[in-house]
Amino acid sequence: MDKEKIVTGMSGGVDSSVAAWLLKEQGYDVIGVTMQIWQEEAQQVQEEQAGCCGLSAVEDARRVAAMLEIPYYVMNFKAEFQKHVMDYFVAEYLRGRTPNPCIACNRYVKWESLLKRSMDIGADYIATGHYARIVQLENGRLALKKSASVAKDQTYALYNLTQYQLAHTKMPVGEYTKEEIRGMAKKIGLRTADKPDSQEICFIPDHDYAGFIDRKTHGKTPPAGNFVDAEGKVLGQHKGITHYTVGQRKGLGIALGTPVFVTEIRPDTNEVVLGQNADVFGSILYANQLNFMSIPDLEGAMEVTAKIRYSHQGAPCMIHKVEQDKVCCEFQEPVRAITPGQAVVFYQGDIVVGGGTIL
Repeated sequence: MDKEKIVTGMSGGVDSSVAAWLLKEQGYDVIGVTMQIWQEEAQQVQEEQAGCCGLSAVEDARRVAAMLEIPYYVMNFKAEFQKHVMDYFVAEYLRGRTPNPCIACNRYVKWESLLKRSMDIGADYIATGHYARIVQLENGRLALKKSASVAKDQTYALYNLTQYQLAHTKMPVGEYTKEEIRGMAKKIGLRTADKPDSQEICFIPDHDYAGFIDRKTHGKTPPAGNFVDAEGKVLGQHKGITHYTVGQRKGLGIALGTPVFVTEIRPDTNEVVLGQNADVFGSILYANQLNFMSIPDLEGAMEVTAKIRYSHQGAPCMIHKVEQDKVCCEFQEPVRAITPGQAVVFYQGDIVVGGGTIL
């Protein structure tokens, strides 16, 4: 009987390297693939990026694949990454929203595009080094379960995978802690054993989001405008709405004698609303672009724990549909900085119910 073929996305990091090794140990016919998603930056910038986008990632992944004695390829996904991640990132900021490019990359590039291309070459599955687990529930549906390493859990960024994608995906790293993964890497002599985790957004290595957007729009970003309070009183001048996000306190460039925070961004009037810390808290949010995972769809009200950003611990709330693709989430206690453009992900225990994009 032929081995099942599995294409493993290899970023050059320790997690995906160990994922490939684990799958080979489990008897799969493993093929290593690095997704070429960087654009036309100078080689120096690509090298500095390291992470999952830089040229150094290719060299690290290639050497790991050679050591594991598995085939290795670089696949070009530049067009998909440009459209679904970078262009989306810029468009959302111009609308006064705060996008999550990693979620878009997972959905449209790492799964939709990589999975299709992998199936086209005869693979049975794709695999990644994400800290998450795939389980089948009593109702027959596939869902994500939080990883064994709670501190590294990445289910938040994967909530919008489809049933088909889950059925053709393996995430072997999700059963282990980061320390265990690094221990395995050292035991088998992987050169990536001590490689640090990639941080921040891979295509903005200097972390200057506004500068990146300005370059991509050839300087056609929203101009300076007014900081205002909730009543519309002008408090001062801001640098342009792409410089700000809800909940922000640092880097505002305005002194009012007391700490102030961004409570709202109004692209239509080019205003950034400032308020006190208490003004940043809210109890209700609405979300659309829904994807349900543990259930076919939401019927009636459901009690869940909702995470409103990757670093959020989650808070109990009640969700119910208000339209076919719009859900209302009412928290038991106010939560800080409900940010339009970010994902809200619903959990019951360790299982992902689904999620959407905050309006």
